[in-house]
Amino acid sequence: MAAGTTACGSSNDHSASTTSAGTPTVRSGIPDSAKKFDVSSPDLKDGQPVPQAQWANSNGCTGGNQAPRVQWSGAPADAKSFAVTMFDVDAPTGSGLWHWLSWDIPASATDLAAAPGAVAGTNDLGMTGYLGPCPPTGDGLHHYWITVLALDTPSLGLPANTPPALAAFALNHRIIGYARMTVTAQQ
Repeated sequence: MAAGTTACGSSNDHSASTTSAGTPTVRSGIPDSAKKFDVSSPDLKDGQPVPQAQWANSNGCTGGNQAPRVQWSGAPADAKSFAVTMFDVDAPTGSGLWHWLSWDIPASATDLAAAPGAVAGTNDLGMTGYLGPCPPTGDGLHHYWITVLALDTPSLGLPANTPPALAAFALNHRIIGYARMTVTAQQ
């Protein structure tokens, strides 16, 4: 997901900045020229907590670790493929945490569940596929960006074991549109 990585371009989203408390903010990687479209999920609601079924079942969490169904509409007609990502902007790593990256989703798809041929990338814990939220106890409210990216190429040409930061960097240079929802988790 283009979120959270450094990228080249002219977007204000690409500028590193800090909050009034001096805390670094996360770069979104979405260029100003990207067309915004719609994302939805029968499993998640924008601005709401992640249901237990989608929480991780590792690192002390006992969720179902079920990847949410992600659907989109209104994407740019010239999109040649899509990517879906989930990124924790509040992870106490200094650079966020990639929970999910999937790319090379066919341009005809409007639902990740119906996207044969998509590459399921590795997350920041080195596992392939979806990793549900499991923020540290007492670390406050975490915000997770679930982003669908419309890309100008049918394939990134990256293997599934590509490190998440490198995959996100490759995605950032191909974005022509995006849709994003933000969900939360806290323990």
